Amino acid sequence: MVASFSPPYTDPGALTQQLKEGGFAALTPEAVAALAGVELQALHALDGSWDALVLDPYLKDGGRYRQRRHSCFVVAPDSISQVPHRAHWQSLDYNALHGGMHRWFEPIQPQVVGQPAFQLLMGAIAAQCSAQRPDVPEWFVEAHQFRIDTTDGIGRPTPEGAHRDGVDYVAVLLLGRHGIKGGETRVFEANGPRGLRFTLTEPWSLMLLDDARMIHESTPIQPLDDVGYRDTLVLTYRAGGFQGEA
Repeated sequence: MVASFSPPYTDPGALTQQLKEGGFAALTPEAVAALAGVELQALHALDGSWDALVLDPYLKDGGRYRQRRHSCFVVAPDSISQVPHRAHWQSLDYNALHGGMHRWFEPIQPQVVGQPAFQLLMGAIAAQCSAQRPDVPEWFVEAHQFRIDTTDGIGRPTPEGAHRDGVDYVAVLLLGRHGIKGGETRVFEANGPRGLRFTLTEPWSLMLLDDARMIHESTPIQPLDDVGYRDTLVLTYRAGGFQGEA
């Protein structure tokens, strides 16, 4: 593994090529805002909604360290449609810890979904996926708001360990880190020797990866003093339907 503790940010103009050749790319917050076609402040206007997340009741380790909300969308080049609320489901092949069961999380709040910045961001990332896969007419997108905290003394952003998500592309956006250490991002080739590790620290920075080619994880977090937390927005893009559909 090659150590790279600062994110290997990609020049925005090289994003399509980097994702194609390297399997993943990282963008600064300013580049993320430019990609979405909004001011960075419009993205920060969403930050407060992470204070309204709900405890995840499905953690098999009995932990209380994860809060989340979840909603699903169909994104086409000229439209974004939220679908009726549905369970999040993953195969055991992709999530040996929490796969194989229907997990019903509280939906993302309407005032978040209705924000133009949220929809523009989701659509801009879909356009990047389409640049890789022009044969795909629409993307089935699952949006996950996460807060991992240190209520239990340690918080695990990926309790399932290094994994793939069972989709085509995964976007991980860091919203913020407060009073913690750890939370290092690790990205590995699924079928090769290459890997990187780095820590996203800037709010609204992005890691975008090809889920078929890359395995990823985030290391546990620990408090620096009192209880701390790490907020992320994860958007997954899948062709042909949501996981768990016949």
